[in-house]
Amino acid sequence: MAGGGGGCRRGREQLELERLGQAARAGSCPPSPPLSVCSRQAWSRDNPGFEPEEDAAAAAAGPVLEMDVEWGSGAASSLGSGTGGPAGGGRRARRGPAGRGGAEGPGRLSGPPDGAAPRRAAWAKRLARRLRGLWGTRLMEEGNTSREQYLKSILRELITYMVFLVVLCVLTYGTVSSSMYYYTRVMSQLFLETPVSKTEKTDFKTLSTMDDFWKFTEGPLLDGLYWEMWYNNKTMAENKSFIYYENLLLGVPRIRQLKVRNGSCSIPEDLKEEIKDCYDVYSVANEDTAPFGLRNGTAWTYTNEKDLNGSSHWGLIATYSGAGYYQDLSRTREVTALQIASLKENLWLDRGTRAAFIDFSVYNANINLFCVIRLLIEFPATGGLVTSWHFQPVRLIHYISTFDFFLAACEMSFCLFVLYYMVEEVLEIRIHGLRYFRSVWNCLDILIIVLSVVAIGINIYRTSAVDMLLKKLLEDQNSFPNFEPLAYWQMQFNNIAAVTVFFVWIKLFKFVNFNRTMSQLSTTMSRCVKDVIGFAIMFFIIFLAYAQLAYLVFGTQIDDFSTFQDCIFTQFRIILGDFNFTEVEEANRILGPVYFTTFVFFMFFILLNMFLAIINDTYSEVKSDMAQQKAEMELSDLIRKGYNKAMIKLKLKKTTVDDISESLRQGGGKLNFDELRQDLKGKGHTDAEIEAIFTKYDQDGDQELTEHEHQQMRDDLEKEREDLDLDRSSLPRPLSSRSFPRSLDDSEEDEDEDSGHSSRRRGSSSSGVSYEEFQVLMRRVDRMEHSIGSIVSKIDAVIVKLEAMERAKLKRRDVLGRLLDGVTEDERLGRSSEIHREQMEQLVREELERWESDDTGSQMSHRLGTPLGPSGQPRSRSSRPSSSQSDGVDAGAGNGGSNIHV
Repeated sequence: MAGGGGGCRRGREQLELERLGQAARAGSCPPSPPLSVCSRQAWSRDNPGFEPEEDAAAAAAGPVLEMDVEWGSGAASSLGSGTGGPAGGGRRARRGPAGRGGAEGPGRLSGPPDGAAPRRAAWAKRLARRLRGLWGTRLMEEGNTSREQYLKSILRELITYMVFLVVLCVLTYGTVSSSMYYYTRVMSQLFLETPVSKTEKTDFKTLSTMDDFWKFTEGPLLDGLYWEMWYNNKTMAENKSFIYYENLLLGVPRIRQLKVRNGSCSIPEDLKEEIKDCYDVYSVANEDTAPFGLRNGTAWTYTNEKDLNGSSHWGLIATYSGAGYYQDLSRTREVTALQIASLKENLWLDRGTRAAFIDFSVYNANINLFCVIRLLIEFPATGGLVTSWHFQPVRLIHYISTFDFFLAACEMSFCLFVLYYMVEEVLEIRIHGLRYFRSVWNCLDILIIVLSVVAIGINIYRTSAVDMLLKKLLEDQNSFPNFEPLAYWQMQFNNIAAVTVFFVWIKLFKFVNFNRTMSQLSTTMSRCVKDVIGFAIMFFIIFLAYAQLAYLVFGTQIDDFSTFQDCIFTQFRIILGDFNFTEVEEANRILGPVYFTTFVFFMFFILLNMFLAIINDTYSEVKSDMAQQKAEMELSDLIRKGYNKAMIKLKLKKTTVDDISESLRQGGGKLNFDELRQDLKGKGHTDAEIEAIFTKYDQDGDQELTEHEHQQMRDDLEKEREDLDLDRSSLPRPLSSRSFPRSLDDSEEDEDEDSGHSSRRRGSSSSGVSYEEFQVLMRRVDRMEHSIGSIVSKIDAVIVKLEAMERAKLKRRDVLGRLLDGVTEDERLGRSSEIHREQMEQLVREELERWESDDTGSQMSHRLGTPLGPSGQPRSRSSRPSSSQSDGVDAGAGNGGSNIHV
C-alpha cells in the first residue's frame, strides 16, 4: 500500500509538471510561484538591508530556477532540468551544483549557459546584497519576521553601536587628563590668590578700587609673568620667561580696556548744576571710540574688533566686544614695569572705563598643553569693580606621542562610523518616509550624527588654525599671540563632545528596553507623561509666584536673590536643602520667615510628594501589567542560546536530548512533571522548554508519563540524537517528521520550501511561533474546549432544574389560591362539606400526579444530558424557554383548575 501511494503521488506530480510545461509552451500564465519563493522575492526586493541566512539561501536553490526565468516561456525546460525525478519522498529535487553556470535548460533567458556576463551579474548581485546587509537593522526587517531573527538584528546593531561607543569614549577621554586640572589650579593660585603686597591681604579676587587694580598689575601680575631668576639668584635664559620654571610665556601679554562716552546718560534738570558728567552702563551703542590722554599709540586710540581679531566676551555685568584701547607689554620685567607706570601716571583708567582685560598664554612642553588665560576687571556704573577670570587648558598640538597616533586611528574610525550611520539613516528614511521621524530614538540618531559632524568640522578648523598661528608666533616673538579664538572653539568642541557622549550613552536605553526589567523605566515615564505635565503646570505656577515674591522682597539685599534667574536657582536649592535662613530673616523679619515656611510646606511636603505619588502609582500599574504579559524571547535568551550552542559544539556541555534521556533513565517507569522539571531546571533549561516537551507527550493530561508515553519520548529522542549527529558531521539532513507530529499542510509547506535547516524542518513560521509551541497551544485549546463543554452541559442542567422549580412554585401558588377561593365560595354559597372535600381531594390528586410526571421527565433529561422543553420534548442545549412559553404553561394550568371548579 505504501508503494502504491508513492506511485500515485509521483504520477500526480508528473501530471502537474506536464501541465505546467504545456501552459508555458502555450504562452499562458502558469500558477503563481510557491509561498516560499514569493517570500524570498519579497525579502530581496522590499528589504534592501536584509541578508538571508546561509541555510535559507541553500534552501532557495531549487525555487531560484523559477525566479531566473520569471515564470516565462522557459519554465517547462527549467523545471525539467531542475527536477531529478520523484526522489526525496515526492519533494522537488534540489538543483545540482552546476545548475547556474552549467547544464541548464534551453529556455533560460540570461543568454548562453557558459557566458561570462551572467556570472558577473550574479556575482555583482551577491556583492550588492552583502553590502546592503551591512546596514541591516530592525527597521529594515519585514513586519512578519520571527522574534529570533528580529533579536538577531538588534544584537548585531547593539554590537556595532557598542564599538562606536567605545571609540567615542576613547577619543573624548583621551583628550582630557588630570594634568589639565592641576595645570589650571597652579596658574590660578599664582595670579588669583597672591596678595597685592606683603602688608595687605587683598588679592585679585578681592579687588575693590582702581588703586587696588594698579597695585595688582605692579605686584602679583609682574611677579607671576616674569620668572627671570632662580631661587639661588642665578639668571635664567635671556628674554624668556618660564612661569614656575616649566611654563613658557608665549609672546607678550596684552592689557585692553573698553570705555563709554561722557553724556551717554541723562541727568535730571534739578541736578545738572551739581553733576556735570554722566557715564551710562556699558553697551556697544554707548562705547567710546575717540582718542584720549596722550592720543598716540594703541593704548590711547581706539582699535575695532576686526583689526584686533577679537571676539565678544560674556562678563558678570555685561557682554563686551573685542575692540578697545590696548597696550602690548614687553618680554622683560623692566620694560613692562615702565609701560604700566606710564599708563597709571597718565590716567589710563578713568570714570568712563567699564572693563579691563589682561590676556596672555603659556605652554608646558612636559604635558603638551597650552593655557590661555584671561583676567577680567569690570567697573560697573555704581563704582568699585568686579573681577572674574578664565583659565582654559587646551591641547593644540597633536600627533606627537604613540598614544596620539592611536587617537588618530580612533578619529578615522569615528569618521567611518559617522559615515556608516549616515548611510543607515538615509536607507531607513527611504524605506519608512516621514513615519521614520515619529520615533524619538530615530530623532536622537539624527541629532547624534549632526553633533558628530559639527565636532569633526571644529576639530579640523582648530588643527589648521593652530599651525598658522604658531608659524606667525615663531616669526615675531614680540607680538601678542591671540589664542583666545582657538580657546573659544576648543570650549565649543568640548561642549559638543560632552553632549554627544551624553546622548550616545542615553541611546543605550534603546537596546536595554528589550529586557522586561529594564523597559519598566521607559514604560513608566511614557505612561505618566500626561499626569506629569499637568502636575508641572501646577508646580511652576506656585514656584514662579514664590520666585517673583523673593525677587521683589530680597533682591536688593541678598546676592542669591539679586536677579530673577538667581531666585529660581535658589529656590531649587531650598528644595534640595541648601539654604541660608539667616540672610532671609535679616533681609525682612516678617516676610522672610513667612516666605520660607510656606514655600517649604507647599513645595516640599505637598507638591514634591504628589510628584512621587504619580511616579509610584504608574510604576505599580506597569509592573502589574508586565507580570500579566506573555514572556517573549529576549536578548539575554538569544545570547544564552548561542552560548549553549557553542558549548555543545565544543563538547563542553550536553545537549537537551542528552539531558532529557538522562532524566528518563533516572526516572524509570512513570515520570512526574515536577520531577522532570526539577531535574531539567537544575541543568539550565527554562520552564517554557520543559513544559513544551512534557505537554507534547503527556497526551492524557494527567501530569505523568505512562510507559507508552515514556517509550515514545525515548524513541523520538534517539531520532533527534541521530539528526544532531548528522548535523554535526555537516551532512545533508533529511526532513524529519518523526520528532514532532505534524499536519498535512505543514508537510506540504516543508516539501515546497525544501529547506535543510532544523528550525525550518520543525515548521517555524514567519510569525515567530515554532511548531512545538503551536502544538502545545493546540492541545491546551482542545483541553479548554473539552472542559468548557462539560461545564456548559452542567450549567444547562442546572438552568433546566431551576426552571422546573420555578414552574412548580408558580403552580403551587396557583393551586393554593384556587383552593382558598373554593373554600370561600362554598362558605358563601352554603355548599355541603362532603362535596367540597371530594373536589379538594380530586384537585390535590391531579396536581400531585402532574408534579410527579414533571419530576420524572426532568430526571430522565438530566441522565440523557438533553433538557426537555415545556411540552416534554427534547430541547437543544442552546434553546431557552421564552417568557411567552412560560406564561402559556402557567395559563394552561390555571385554566385546567378553573374547569374543575366549574
